[in-house]
Parts: sequence; C-alpha cells; structure tokens
Amino acid sequence: MKVQLFVTCLVDAFAPDVGRGVVHLLEANGVAVEFPFDQTCCGQPAFNAGHSNEARAMAEHTLEVLDATEGPILIPSGSCAVMMIEHYAGLFSDDVGMAAASKRVAGRVREFTQFLVDDLGLDNLSSDVGGSVVFHPSCHGLRGLGLAGYGEQVLDASGLERCELDGAEECCGFGGLFALEMPEISTAIMNTKLDNVEASGATTLVGYDLSCLMHLAGGLRRRGSQITVSHIAEVVVADHGEDVSA
Repeated sequence: MKVQLFVTCLVDAFAPDVGRGVVHLLEANGVAVEFPFDQTCCGQPAFNAGHSNEARAMAEHTLEVLDATEGPILIPSGSCAVMMIEHYAGLFSDDVGMAAASKRVAGRVREFTQFLVDDLGLDNLSSDVGGSVVFHPSCHGLRGLGLAGYGEQVLDASGLERCELDGAEECCGFGGLFALEMPEISTAIMNTKLDNVEASGATTLVGYDLSCLMHLAGGLRRRGSQITVSHIAEVVVADHGEDVSA
C-alpha cells in the first residue's frame, strides 16, 4: 500500500514529531509513505477569513500537486481534511476542470485515525506512554468527517488506559479565527473543557487536530497543570516498538 502524506502547516512548523510518528507507524506496518514536496497550505485560514481569491489560489496549487500522485492522501488533521473534502468544490464551482480535480482528490483524502481504522486495521498497535489518557474529538473530525469513536478505538487498540471525558463532544473553544475574534467566549468554552479533562484523572490529553491541542495546551499551562498534551500520532506506535522520536 502507498499513501501520500499531506502534513499540514501546523505540524510542519510546530510539531514535526507528529509527522514523524505518522511516517514511522505506517512504514512499520508495511505502508510506503510518499511526501509531495511542493505541498503548501491547503488554504483553510484564508477561506475562514473570507479571502476567497487567496484561498482559491492555494487550493488550486494543492490540487495540482496532489492530483498528480497516486494512493490515499493521508492528513493528520480533521480540519484540513474537511477543507479539501467539503470546501474545495465550492471554490471551483465555475471551473469544470478544477471541480473535477477537487472531486478526485476529495475521494482520496483520509484523516489519520480514519485510515488506521478503515484501511490499515488496528491489529499491530501499541504505546509506551505511561499513565492514563483522555481523548478530545475535535469538531471537524467528529461532525465534519463523522469520526465519532475513531480516536478512542485507536487508543484502546494500543493498550492505553483511557479515561472517559465528560462533555467529550463539546467544542474546545478554538474554532480558528473564532478564538481571535471572540477570545472571552473562546476562553470560557476552553475552561469548561479543561475542567472536565482535569476531572477525568488522566495524565495525558490526546487528540487528532493539532490546532485544538495547541489551544488546550496553552490553557493547561496557564493553570499550572501537569497534564501533558499529545497528538495521537505521538502516542501510538507499531506493536514491535517503532520509536517515533528517532
């Protein structure tokens, strides 16, 4: 099996170990991982800000890069996956050729946990993370992609001790530009989520969207909490002990 890794801007700039974790886990399970080096931003920030022309330009470049490849397009981010699957077609409603390309690419996009559950299987997963974990399912993955229970399945298959999270399906308060434009409301929503995370008793908070995790990690730091925050690709490894930090 061969996949194309679209690593996302945040992983590239802030959390390269997430990308390394994805690659090492897949390769340890016999998946060939290719990385299209001309990839850039998918255009989601510009799209959310209402800058349609800029978003369209970035989307067109992304489509040209990915449409020239083969195999599933793997993205360790539900929000970027939703951008490609749901919004690209609308950006090119007046361009038959690009609309067709957006449909082809959308049909190949897989979020990371979605690929593990639906395409790769969960028979060869483990984790060396100590303590217990709690999972936050981000809104784009949960509601945009219909991935309810996917992250939890991956964590359970890896043998981790998982605590239940009250209000797990409630937003963390980030919402991209929402956190900048309405910081008081964003902070209030985040604090409710963090109260529930702390009440769970878990030592590690895990999610599958780095933007939400960075938001929540900042809130935990300001509280002086000892709870660590990790992307799911950083805590799950192949059963024969692949080291994601290598």
